[in-house]
Amino acid sequence: MTRPRIRVAAYVIRRRPAPEVLVFDHIGMPEAGTQVPAGGVKSGEGLEEAVLREVAEETGLLTATVVQQLAVEDKPHPDTGQPRRTSFFFLRAPAATPDAWDHHVLGDGDDAGLTFACRFLPLPLRHPLADDQDAWLGHVVDRLM
Repeated sequence: MTRPRIRVAAYVIRRRPAPEVLVFDHIGMPEAGTQVPAGGVKSGEGLEEAVLREVAEETGLLTATVVQQLAVEDKPHPDTGQPRRTSFFFLRAPAATPDAWDHHVLGDGDDAGLTFACRFLPLPLRHPLADDQDAWLGHVVDRLM
């Protein structure tokens, strides 16, 4: 049996005064859908370290802090069917974080060279996120409402 790819996903919440979640869209790739920061855990990296790295890499946001791990989901990749295990985290962003910005991804990862349009959306969401990434967001909304 194939071992699952270990991943993390971040619900970065800002209160202003109502709660909002950080999402992004791939500029030039609308088919990718609206997403939260997420990605693979590197060898030897802790889950909290990985989720903060993914937020920084995909959005440029360096001021988010981890509040707690919410859930672990075993679900195959939607395109390849390969097994993956994703740990979902609740993070906080300062109220002074901008409403929206574009972030150009640097480095040598899969997203290198892409530009993401980042923005905060009010909770609860009006539309689902790509790949059902919002499946555990209700756990955060329940705590904040």
